[in-house]
Amino acid sequence: MTPAPAPVPSAPADPDAPVITVGFDLDMTLIDSRPGIHAAFRALTEETGVWVDADLAVSRLGPPLEQELAHWFPGDQIQAMGDRYRALYPAYAIEPSTALPGAREAVAAVRAAGGRAIVVTAKYEPNARLHLDHLGIAPDAVVGGLWAEGKAEALRAYGAGVYVGDHLGDIRGAHTAGARSVVVPTGPCTAAELREAGADTVLADLTEFPGWLRAHLAGERPARG
Repeated sequence: MTPAPAPVPSAPADPDAPVITVGFDLDMTLIDSRPGIHAAFRALTEETGVWVDADLAVSRLGPPLEQELAHWFPGDQIQAMGDRYRALYPAYAIEPSTALPGAREAVAAVRAAGGRAIVVTAKYEPNARLHLDHLGIAPDAVVGGLWAEGKAEALRAYGAGVYVGDHLGDIRGAHTAGARSVVVPTGPCTAAELREAGADTVLADLTEFPGWLRAHLAGERPARG
């Protein structure tokens, strides 16, 4: 009888590796940026004389700024208007924006479990950092300028096993990276829309995240949706 091959020894565990890396979206996942974004668009309208319906704009947050600006400006002006909006943003958008319920606790829960929390957002990274600093939310890393499937670049780079968002694009980003998609219907998408798009877990809001994370790390896998 041919002897069974000897088992291949596994590599030693890295004692400094995080238990888990969890990515979070920013707008309407960790923070309610609608009041600030509304004010920034109003400022852009006042400066340029071009009407931007700020009420409508804040009802569809998630995609990159340029997609919203394309509704209001000619194509050859979008880059310049994006640059100007981002320059106006710190003065108008940071102070009015608030943390969503459970946001700080969700990031803290990852840290308390020995994990690493990162923020991956379509927002201009310096402005994302201003929001987080202002609200006292301190992730281990912040990556801006990535949307939908593009978020997978950062999620893979940091080895994220979970990505938490509020938009259909966040689900696509998580799954492209091979991560579990956890979503909250606190943004423009309803719970039903998020389930239909294939979210692995739908929470009512981030106040439910610490309990979900404990179950996930204990090996429990809540049913989809």
